Amino acid sequence: MTESGHLLISCPDRPGIVARVSTLLFDCGANITESAQHSTDPFGGRFFMRLAFTVATSEMGRVAQSLQMVATELQALTHLHWSSQRKRMAIFFSREAHCVLELLWRHRAGELAVDIPVVLSNHADHGQTIRDLGYPFLHVPVAKDNKLAAEIEQLGLLQDIDFLVLARYMQILTPEFLASFARPIVNIHHSFLPAFVGARPYERAYARGVKLIGATAHYVTEDLDEGPIVEQGVERVGHGHTVEDLKALGRQIERAVLARAVRWHVENRVVIHDNKTIVFE
Repeated sequence: MTESGHLLISCPDRPGIVARVSTLLFDCGANITESAQHSTDPFGGRFFMRLAFTVATSEMGRVAQSLQMVATELQALTHLHWSSQRKRMAIFFSREAHCVLELLWRHRAGELAVDIPVVLSNHADHGQTIRDLGYPFLHVPVAKDNKLAAEIEQLGLLQDIDFLVLARYMQILTPEFLASFARPIVNIHHSFLPAFVGARPYERAYARGVKLIGATAHYVTEDLDEGPIVEQGVERVGHGHTVEDLKALGRQIERAVLARAVRWHVENRVVIHDNKTIVFE
């Protein structure tokens, strides 16, 4: 019996890191199937590495124990994830369903190796569509006078969730929600950040006469639309495009960008460094 693993390492750069970690896995009988590295500066910078490997299930404990010793030696931050430990993902969305449906279609096609026990909206419009696809749909209305109660209810549904995806969820999560959840949240913003932050980006882009529109997937922080960017996409537009044309093109970009960002997160390909990301595509 074998198990697949993903190993992420971040540490001060110095010679011999790749050799040291590779030797660790070799000594445990592991076979490295994928390897990628990045350094911010080979002389005193930060070194990042992602390894995918297979190993006998009987050696999983040995890998984890050896990794603890090497992490101390290298002054490293490490993340070891086994494929049998499937992440549990929740999805929040509002009235527009193109992003959530894209994720569910890809999940049904086997492209996202996660479990999805929660699909939640503050509107009931697409509930039956979600259920027809075989996913649980939860409706939690949110208004100015019940936002705190709604977030408490939402948090109660997220107790065993590993990360949350905001698939065009048009409510701002409060600092209290973020502090209580305290796990990764991936958001899709219908703009090529940092341009046109906030509401009605397509209308403002049209008024400005832009020649490119785009979308941005990023991790959520308390600073609105300022979290580390995971993925972006763009499409050329011209003077003949209407606002509705821009929105239609934008929906296509949003679907693809969010799907890529979620897949990379699921596959442990993203490392946050300061307010940036290293993405091992």
